[in-house]
Amino acid sequence: MRLSKLLSVVAICSLGLTLNANEEARITYKSAKSSSSYYQMAVQIGENITKKTDKKLQITIEESQGSVQNVKEVRKRKGNYIFTTPPVLVKLALAKKAMFKKDNPKDYEKIRSLFPIPFLTMHMVVSQKSGIKTFEDLEGKSLLIGKGSFGAKEAAKYIKLFGLEGKTKLIGAELSGAVAALKNGQIDGFATSGSYPAPNVIEAVASTKINILSMSDEQIKLTKRDKLVIPAGTYSGIDTDITTTTLPVGVYTTTNMSEETAYKFTKAFWESKTDLEKQNIWWKAITPSNLAMFNTKLHIGALKYYNEINANIPEKLK
Repeated sequence: MRLSKLLSVVAICSLGLTLNANEEARITYKSAKSSSSYYQMAVQIGENITKKTDKKLQITIEESQGSVQNVKEVRKRKGNYIFTTPPVLVKLALAKKAMFKKDNPKDYEKIRSLFPIPFLTMHMVVSQKSGIKTFEDLEGKSLLIGKGSFGAKEAAKYIKLFGLEGKTKLIGAELSGAVAALKNGQIDGFATSGSYPAPNVIEAVASTKINILSMSDEQIKLTKRDKLVIPAGTYSGIDTDITTTTLPVGVYTTTNMSEETAYKFTKAFWESKTDLEKQNIWWKAITPSNLAMFNTKLHIGALKYYNEINANIPEKLK
């Protein structure tokens, strides 16, 4: 009788483990502002991963005010929290520097890398009727840069570096109204960061005639960012190459996520890449070789997947 009861308990426990292994995992994906290309990417990733895992991974996309907020929320988020940010911000958080200088760096030690996504690309968009053709022409003009985002901070930095501080009116309003304000002549231009082709720049091109400012090699050197050339014809009416800056961006989680969930999420992303490329050309540039951009160790579940496909994994990420 006792043996019978014991076998029953074992059977029930085994059934429970089977159910747990197959149950859905709910994931919160903190992305970017809804008007940005990174929000669009998050939606694409969410839809494709949900489909690839037969809805075993249920992903909720959350709008964000920017990458800094995404990193800071690690301190209070529990469970399956995924977010996007440039690697440099995670590095700053762990070093208790800049916007993280008042935080406890131990709160960020649980951050783990998953996979790279298309890089941030700065766009300085101006109306043709403003007469602006170079950064020097921004003197006496108005530039909407947004607020709280990487792009806003980067644009303000460039204005200072290029000798335009106090000479160009910087407007810290939400980017969601930038295209309408540009079309109506309320502003002369706006700055935005996102992978090209950026949705809000495409929207601007469709509603008014614009220029996108190029940077000289000397200006790019001052920014301490990488150089990127947006090919002519990427945006309708822009028939010359645009030289600008770029910054790597990755998808991260924390050690709160289980090995199994991180493995499934990472595997489903890479197995969906062909479909993602059909949705947007920017996905073609992303390969496992981009893993070298990370400074933070890979989640053990992601590492398991990369080992399976024999990816070249830098020692610093293991």
